Amino acid sequence: MKSLKRLTGILSMMMLVNLTFQSQAQADGSNLLFYGLAAVALLIFFFIVISVADNFMVIESNESGINGDKANMGLYPKLSEIFSKKAPAYLEGEHTYQLSKGYDIPLEGKPSNDVDGAGSVTRFAAMPPDFIGLMPIPKVVVAVGDSVKAGDVLYFDKKKDRIKFVAPVSGEVIEINRGNQRAIASIVILADKDQVSRSYTLPAESASREELVEFLLESGAWAGIRQRPYNVVADPEVTPRDIFVSTFSTAPLAADSKLQVAGREDVFQAGIDVLARLTPGLVYLGLDGREKGKTAFSAVNGAEKRYFIGAHPAGNVGVQMHHIHPVGAGEDTVWTLDVNAVLLIGELFKNGRFSSERVVALAGAPLSAPRHVRTYAGANLGELLKGEAFENTRIISGDVLTGKAVGAEGYLGYHEDQVTVLKEGNEAEIFGWLLPLKPRASVSATIPTFSDVEATTNTHGEKRAFVVNNVYETVMPMDVYTQQLMKSIMVQDFESMEGLGIYELVEEDVALAEFTCVSKQPLQSILRDGLNIMLEQG
Repeated sequence: MKSLKRLTGILSMMMLVNLTFQSQAQADGSNLLFYGLAAVALLIFFFIVISVADNFMVIESNESGINGDKANMGLYPKLSEIFSKKAPAYLEGEHTYQLSKGYDIPLEGKPSNDVDGAGSVTRFAAMPPDFIGLMPIPKVVVAVGDSVKAGDVLYFDKKKDRIKFVAPVSGEVIEINRGNQRAIASIVILADKDQVSRSYTLPAESASREELVEFLLESGAWAGIRQRPYNVVADPEVTPRDIFVSTFSTAPLAADSKLQVAGREDVFQAGIDVLARLTPGLVYLGLDGREKGKTAFSAVNGAEKRYFIGAHPAGNVGVQMHHIHPVGAGEDTVWTLDVNAVLLIGELFKNGRFSSERVVALAGAPLSAPRHVRTYAGANLGELLKGEAFENTRIISGDVLTGKAVGAEGYLGYHEDQVTVLKEGNEAEIFGWLLPLKPRASVSATIPTFSDVEATTNTHGEKRAFVVNNVYETVMPMDVYTQQLMKSIMVQDFESMEGLGIYELVEEDVALAEFTCVSKQPLQSILRDGLNIMLEQG
């Protein structure tokens, strides 16, 4: 509107100039200048009319939902469309998004593509804190000494008792650990040598959506489905607009998802087929556009494939959703799943058994042989890393940006497929901020990085005033004013939080911004506080 007002003012001024020069032109018998200015004024008038029409077309397409893939429905091409790089030849004809913002943290300790069996792991845990929105003290239905099969119910939420949380492996319950205020921290199972799954009566091929939902709830597979906004366990009473699955991760030292589905392509396809029956909308697959040639994911049927090319966080499902069809306030609800959750659902419907099997990346410079291992959800990290030296190191369930430091006695999170080991940064570095004598990862051009670095946990500073800068915008490929949103959360300005796009974000989406933050602000924690507030407000 400001642009239109400005153009209208210019047009009015030019008309006054026209009148002035017309009187002068009549005096000397020349009308050339008058006609020239009149032509310019006419062009500006038509530009205003076309601009208004263009704005109305874009607004109408957004309200109608036909602009879901961020297609340009206006009359003018965007500058990004004119000057953007062309998609690679091997992606010709595919829906491709090339993200210019982001940053790949160059860390040593990338896992090899070798996949070892993790036969030495004997203890596995189911941990209620892995699920956001779950009551801290759920109803536990097992006791120490009980024998369970994979898929047997261990506990459920007292508020949503239809959602069951089940054993990742078969074996004997040996511990029920409690944390602060008697909250259930973990239920530990000593695994059987030969795994046994609970038996199921599968729904008929003609089963309704409601029957499929009930089966997933009862089987325990439902826990892997997360709902946006808020990233909580999906509400079975809500039908999602769409379902999103990211098939790759760009997080530092991430596991290779292709190893997850190797030899299980039919199982993954079965999972996608089930998801397609759970939504009236579309199932979107986010694929790695940097992968040349056909992959197990590109051969999937029954889903809309979208290719993404760019640095981290291009693999985040939230970033992909933002560019495909964003989620907003109100009744707009979508579901998200990772590759392991799809495989678990596919295993149920394809082979009639519960299997939380997954390929996990063991990564980090302190490891003697970073690699992938085959194990189950909730594996004990000390046993996974057996034979490694843990002196002065931090063991993380997850990646360095979003994972949790749990130590050798901790367990692999339900949604995690990566274990990262870093050296503790507990040694003072004299004038480290002024004379960075050691190589380090940084988005700043003043500290160039030419190769992978052996990072530590040192933050190179402490929390300080929230400095206003544009560093977040350089690494966030989303149209979100991150710093303004964080400040609105801190002062609990609900309207600003909604207007600035809080419903589009979860912790992993701002993790890289937290890494780059010169003020050392805990952005992930701030965002979760804001999401919890909005969830409580309804």
